[in-house]
This record gives sequence, structure tokens and C-alpha cells, in this order.
Amino acid sequence: MLQKGGAMGANATGNRGNGNRERVNHMLTTGEACKILYVHCNTLRRWTERGLISAYRIGPRGDRRYKREDVDALLTEQVRVGSNGTQK
Repeated sequence: MLQKGGAMGANATGNRGNGNRERVNHMLTTGEACKILYVHCNTLRRWTERGLISAYRIGPRGDRRYKREDVDALLTEQVRVGSNGTQK
């Protein structure tokens, strides 16, 4: 949170810094999400483009970040449906 004059203020937890940055730190990078899902990063990007999971773009490069709960929900769906698309 920025205060007048551009000085960094303390957030509710007493840490100095930007509250948005803290939320981003709790999100998973593409690589981290891929390790949890056991898929290649291109597969996760394709799933994002198809709307199977939401990605959040951050920074000037537009890096993707994923919410842990979204990754867990997709993983649960993969287990339920199975890798060949048939329902278990």
C-alpha cells in the first residue's frame, strides 16, 4: 500500500509491502502448477486457453499465476474423469 509521498506503508499483517504482491506470492507459477498436475507447461497453457483453468496475468511480461484451489479442483476433476476422458 502506497502512502502519500510514495513511501511504503505497513499492511494489516505488520509486514511492509504491497498487499497485491502478497496475494501474488500465494499463487503458483506455471512451473509449480505443472509439477502438481504432472503435465508439461504447454499443456497447462492450452488448458488455460480452453477455459479449463483460470490464469491471472501479472507484471509487464504478463506472467501467468494460478490459484492453488483452482489447481486442486482441476486435479480432482482429472482423477474423477481419468486421463482417457472416461468417467470413473
